[in-house]
Amino acid sequence: MSQSPVPHPRVDVVIPCLNEVGVLRASVETTLALFDANPRFQWRLVIADNGSTDGTGELARDLERADGRVHALIIPHRGRGLALREAWLGSDADIVSYMDVDLSTDIAHLPDLIAMIADGQCDVAIGTRLARGANTRRSLKREVTSRGYVALIRLTFPRLRISDAQCGFKALNRKAVDALVPRIQNRMWFFDTELLILAHRHGFTIRELPVRWIEDPDTKVKILKTAAEDIRGLLRMRFSRV
Repeated sequence: MSQSPVPHPRVDVVIPCLNEVGVLRASVETTLALFDANPRFQWRLVIADNGSTDGTGELARDLERADGRVHALIIPHRGRGLALREAWLGSDADIVSYMDVDLSTDIAHLPDLIAMIADGQCDVAIGTRLARGANTRRSLKREVTSRGYVALIRLTFPRLRISDAQCGFKALNRKAVDALVPRIQNRMWFFDTELLILAHRHGFTIRELPVRWIEDPDTKVKILKTAAEDIRGLLRMRFSRV
């Protein structure tokens, strides 16, 4: 179902943020420099602040005023999935994507991720930290948790052939956004997995890109809470036909 290549496509890169005032400016500057070095695409950076209380929203507005390629989207409620839903459904770009604000995934991969969509190779492109060719540095606990979660996905959805559902590095074409994102119920961390299950269920093509990834020791992911959310989400999706 992948689309034909789009010349000079418009691309929205979304950074979901929750209390990230300490790292946001540097991440935005790094991202804008990458935009400058890759003029094939018409880039826009969307800072999707969801419920921050540390001044992240105010900084996002300052960054928006300083560069026309930056857009500050201020959402009063928390939820990474909520932030992505609002940013993607409010976008008119040909391709939408997202990455984590800490740039744990090497941002040098971003043009390749977008090109997979722009060149018509797939409808949904995802970074993977677990496939052959990936280069990952993280704790044993995170490694075991991720691989266990992938095993659970394969047990629940054996035809969904992905190696990493939760890497914060994904892109979609416009057709996939319009068809899939309004159907996603989760507003938190299971959003990514639900997106991939729906994409597979509705016949969209998914391709993976092995990435370099370094764990952020200051991550806000709560492993046990997220794992419980993921298990509930998988069970809901397993018995849903949406």
